[in-house]
Amino acid sequence: MVCYPDPMLRSRRAVLATLLFVPVMLAALPWQQPRNIAGKWAFEVVTENGTGTPTVTFKQEGEKLTGTYDSPRGGPRQIEGTIKGDKVTFTVKGQVDLVFTGTVIGDTITGDADFSGQGTATFTAKKAAAP
Repeated sequence: MVCYPDPMLRSRRAVLATLLFVPVMLAALPWQQPRNIAGKWAFEVVTENGTGTPTVTFKQEGEKLTGTYDSPRGGPRQIEGTIKGDKVTFTVKGQVDLVFTGTVIGDTITGDADFSGQGTATFTAKKAAAP
């Protein structure tokens, strides 16, 4: 006599295997891990009033960003932000907060900035070569 496994038992095993396997695979995908952007970046911020060239130094712990935004016009200011996958958002603290949102591609970040509703800009940043 041949005994066949219970179809419900096979179905439950398949569901259990899927539930265990999918999270492991998703965790391994590169878009889930934040990009490492720690270090010094040369920014070019283009506004309707001209172009600024601040230097941004990012410190990174997982998805959390801190650091400094140093511009010839405004001096050094603190930043706080996040990076999720290749999407970066950070705020430059000051009388007028500057909110930058961009995408990291290789050693370049491109995106937009909002000056607390007082104007907008586009930006491109290039990672500085390590000394």
